Formats: sequence, C-alpha cells, structure tokens
Amino acid sequence: MLTLILGGARSGKSALAERLANESGLDIVYIATAQALDGEMASRIAHHRARRPSSWSLVEEPLALAATLRECARGDRLVLVDCLTLWLSNLLGAAPSRFDIERAALLDAVSDLPGDIVFVSNEVGLGITPMGELTRRFVDEAGRLHQALAQRCDRAIFVAAGLPLTLKGTPP
Repeated sequence: MLTLILGGARSGKSALAERLANESGLDIVYIATAQALDGEMASRIAHHRARRPSSWSLVEEPLALAATLRECARGDRLVLVDCLTLWLSNLLGAAPSRFDIERAALLDAVSDLPGDIVFVSNEVGLGITPMGELTRRFVDEAGRLHQALAQRCDRAIFVAAGLPLTLKGTPP
C-alpha cells in the first residue's frame, strides 16, 4: 500500500506515519531526507531520532530517493520516507537538471515498489503566494509533486492539530 501523509509543520504527520509503521507489524526502514546544515535542523533531526524505535533501519538519502526506495522496498517491509518537501528543497538546491530527473524517477518507481511505502510531506500551498522566485517555485513544485503522488497512492491523509483527515482510501 502506498500512503501519502500531508500536513503543516508540527501538525502530527510524522507521528501518524510512525504509528502506522509500528502498527504494520512489518520490518521498518526509515528513509530520512533531511540534512543537518544548521543547529536548528540538527535539533529537529534529533527529535525525530529520539521517537523512533531502535529496531528500525535508517537510511539517510537527501537526493536519490527513487534509487533508495528501489533498494529498500520489499514485500515484508514498510518504508517510511520523511520528508518529501525536504527532499524537494535538496533537489532545488542541486544541479537544475537533477530535479526533473529525480522527480520523474520517483513517480515512475512508486507504482512498481513491493511492500508498503508511507510518504510524509509538508503541505505548503495553503498560505499566501510567496514573494521570492525560488520560494514560489518550491511551493509550485511541492503542489505538483503532491498531486502526482496522490494519484498513484492508495491512500492520502491530511493531518491538522494531530487529527488525520482521510482524503483518499481507507482511514488509518
């Protein structure tokens, strides 16, 4: 089953994804896309690490998400990807051609992956239109990615105030 969990910062989306992973009874691989480039991000990463069971495998991959998913996905495993918007930020900061290649690779890969995959991502398109060109592109690309991925997923959930709202598929 492919699941997309969207929500704002500190909405409870990662906690929901982690709960679904724990309840699955499957082997868990956590793919982290964040990079600790400053102290604040290092603190966020530490917070997420502290919540995860030590039995979960961890793969840190900021760019080559599709290839990493192909390596990690198995029928007896749940792969949790946290988070797509950090991955998108990493790609937008990389070589310009890399974004299109990696995005297409992810969207091509997801339908063929064995096992369960849970994607976590920030919904950033609910506010005002940003002023800067790069920020506008980020919001636009995140929205396009979410739409394309939601079409491919079996379930899509929006989380606000820790409460899940199922947009597609069966509720958690």
